[in-house]
Amino acid sequence: MPKSDRHTYKPVPAEVVRIIDEAPGIKTFRLRFERPGDRKRFDFLPGQFGLFSLMGIGEATFSMCSSPREEEIEISVRNVGNTTDAMFTMKKGDLIGVRGPYGKGFPLDVVKGKDVVIVAGGIGFPPLVSVLEYLLFRRKDYGKIWVIYGVKTVDDIVYRYKGPRWRKHKDVTITTTVEKKCREWNGCTGMVTDHIRKLKINPANTAGFSCGPPVMLKFVSEEFQKLGIEPENIHLSLERMMQCGIGKCGHCNIGDKYVCRDGPVFSLAELRRMQEDVW
Repeated sequence: MPKSDRHTYKPVPAEVVRIIDEAPGIKTFRLRFERPGDRKRFDFLPGQFGLFSLMGIGEATFSMCSSPREEEIEISVRNVGNTTDAMFTMKKGDLIGVRGPYGKGFPLDVVKGKDVVIVAGGIGFPPLVSVLEYLLFRRKDYGKIWVIYGVKTVDDIVYRYKGPRWRKHKDVTITTTVEKKCREWNGCTGMVTDHIRKLKINPANTAGFSCGPPVMLKFVSEEFQKLGIEPENIHLSLERMMQCGIGKCGHCNIGDKYVCRDGPVFSLAELRRMQEDVW
């Protein structure tokens, strides 16, 4: 959670400098803060999130999908409601309000020196893209990297333009899988769990990261454990119905925890200690 100062809950303006059509109903917005000091205060870690607002319309929660080291930030948005409807009408040069960052990100310092398996489902990919960009920027600090990204259909695939750059790095394996075979796709098929089972890892030196629908996280965490990865080294981003960002509205409450304040990233060991089933 950000420091408690007068800037913590106040939206600051950022300009839309680029809009990328990723897939039907999904766009990526690249934003530049109007004041350099605001970007410095918005010092996020991969897995944290911000609240993005349009005056008189509403506010929505999104994790950043860009590297924390960049001056500009990126968010990927699925069009699902009034606020995102309005965002989809925005043009380059328009302004959006930003506050944050909030929550707890992925423990990248803790897993230094380890191999990392990243598993994403659908629009759960954005915070893990930020993780991947961080790992690649600090490539010497980490071991092998596997990315398994699953979608329902070929049309749902996002970040196609980033793949070639990612694959240029040593010991980085990117697997994109579509649920069912189709004429338009000659790549991998099946569920993400099918591809986790194929991995050959050193479980004592591997961390597993994942973000996606709750049911996917349940089965991904089970497959991680079957590979021998300990619950303390399995980290999952829940992103469950977060609205206020500070644990006040109660929408994201799970037992005695608030996903926006205590997460959204939790280790599987932490989730097991919760008073309520997260799946």
